[in-house]
Amino acid sequence: MDAQIANHCSSIKSAAKASSPQNAAESRIENAPKKKSRTRRGRRGKRRRGKKANEPPPFLPPEAEEGNIEYKLKLVNPTQYRFEHLATQLKWRLQEGRGEAVYQIGVEDNGLLVGLTEEDMKASLKTLRRMAEKVGADITLLREREVDCDRARRKIAEVLVRKVPDDQQFLDLRVAVLGNVDSGKSTLLGVLTQGELDNGRGRARLNLFRHLHEIQTGRTSSISFEILGFNSKGEVVNYSDSRTAEEICESSSKMITFIDLAGHYKYLKTTIFGLTSYCPDFAMLVVGANTGIAGTTREHLGLAMALKVPIFIVVSKVDLCGKSTVEKTVRQLERVLKQPGCNKVPMVVSNPDDAVTAAQQFAQSSSVTPIFTLSSVSGENLDLLKVFFNILPPLSNSKEQEELMQQLTEFQVDEIYSVPDVGTVVGGTLYSGVCREGDRLVVGPTDDGRFLRLKVCSIHRNRSGCRVLRAGQAATLALGNFDRSLLRKGMVMVSPKMNPTICWQFEAAIVLLFHAKTFRCGFQVTVHVGNVRQTATVECLLGKEELRTGERAVVCFRFLKHPEYLRVGAKLLFREGVTKGIGHVTHLLPSTQNHVPDQNRNQNHS
Repeated sequence: MDAQIANHCSSIKSAAKASSPQNAAESRIENAPKKKSRTRRGRRGKRRRGKKANEPPPFLPPEAEEGNIEYKLKLVNPTQYRFEHLATQLKWRLQEGRGEAVYQIGVEDNGLLVGLTEEDMKASLKTLRRMAEKVGADITLLREREVDCDRARRKIAEVLVRKVPDDQQFLDLRVAVLGNVDSGKSTLLGVLTQGELDNGRGRARLNLFRHLHEIQTGRTSSISFEILGFNSKGEVVNYSDSRTAEEICESSSKMITFIDLAGHYKYLKTTIFGLTSYCPDFAMLVVGANTGIAGTTREHLGLAMALKVPIFIVVSKVDLCGKSTVEKTVRQLERVLKQPGCNKVPMVVSNPDDAVTAAQQFAQSSSVTPIFTLSSVSGENLDLLKVFFNILPPLSNSKEQEELMQQLTEFQVDEIYSVPDVGTVVGGTLYSGVCREGDRLVVGPTDDGRFLRLKVCSIHRNRSGCRVLRAGQAATLALGNFDRSLLRKGMVMVSPKMNPTICWQFEAAIVLLFHAKTFRCGFQVTVHVGNVRQTATVECLLGKEELRTGERAVVCFRFLKHPEYLRVGAKLLFREGVTKGIGHVTHLLPSTQNHVPDQNRNQNHS
């Protein structure tokens, strides 16, 4: 017992000795690693700096044969034969970019940044301007950069070539505008399209609202469209200077069509319909700097990612808060974008050079997510967003566009109107083929599964008359005296040669994103497939009895109200309360199989 007490006392003494300040300092000095001498660190730093100075010049990716980007080392005094060849090459690049091409001057075909002297650069830009004039295009110098090469200052230039529009074939990009309620979506669109800054109380958004209750509450509840044009020189064309929509279309070679969607949760089905039906090329998520990620922001981000729509972010209302609050909101966004579910690469845009780089990288890689910080009241950084829109290239190239145009006509009906002295008018998007004035099509399916014949009397695109509509373009079609009561949203107008079929039941490969309990047969959900939005019942889960959150399965759905026209491979999104899931259509069940369950069900109920 005494031995144990002695051992305990000795251990306490040694612990106290070690814990005394003097001994603790001594032990730290003894155990600390020895510092390297300043002279050695200085030499290593010099060696590193020397290595960095001797590194080879940076590279761009090697030039691709397809696409609208062309590398040219120099274009100094070409012969006539060479000039004709260069002009033909420019035509090809413009065709690939659907009216836009980007020339990198001072760059070799393998991507090496060589650069040109001041004199050679002027001569090259002069030649490029002559080439553009020959094919009916204009050029805009996007940026010049200096390259260190053999201790001589050389420059490379990035030039945008845009063809002057002919026959209304301007480049049209659709941008869906998402974000929480009161984040400033409609105000930002009003400032961009009207050309006047907001007064801080929502004056800029008044022209965008379609209903009286929207003006009274300041909240968007419906889908509205606004246009912003750019001419061949890259200048903004909007409603300022009392322009009409027709004048904007006539003088623009590139058009951005904004689809203003609702931010409030109770209008979520309208927002989903806008995303699935109008096939936007890009999505702009607006986040208030003063509120950060709140309300439906995460929901809208998830919807855009589920539908694989490339998304960029605009942090608005920076005039209402300090710099630290804005930085906090941006950091919050960066954290969310880098999470495993998103896997995005955030890119904060702070100057025109960043805006050019962001536009090009954003179109090339779906993982890059540009972030803009701006104010609709002070106009801060608003020009950076305009530069981004001006340079933003289309996602599809000319070859894909031509393949769609060679298919049979298919027009999705999204809106139905009655216009005095015109008759019934339908609005929507031409999914494939070409539609002309006077074409005879069939529309359906009706409630009893029929397709009805009709004639296209006239076409309007971006509020101005148009004779020909091509695949991927949105427009309104006048149908004359056709009975409006026979039409509904979700129908299609197709060529009679297509012999369209109706669908009551279909199979889809799905992923259940969230469900509170278990997802099983008999569950009813609202299904969104393109412009189709209808309640459907889960008939069966192939190979499984039930599903939980995060699980995958092939599910058989059955529409409740009326048959629909679907395509195999179409993206599918379904929801019911907090239940959400995504997938794609894998198989359409024949009409004979479709009607048998219906008859059995009627017999059972009787």
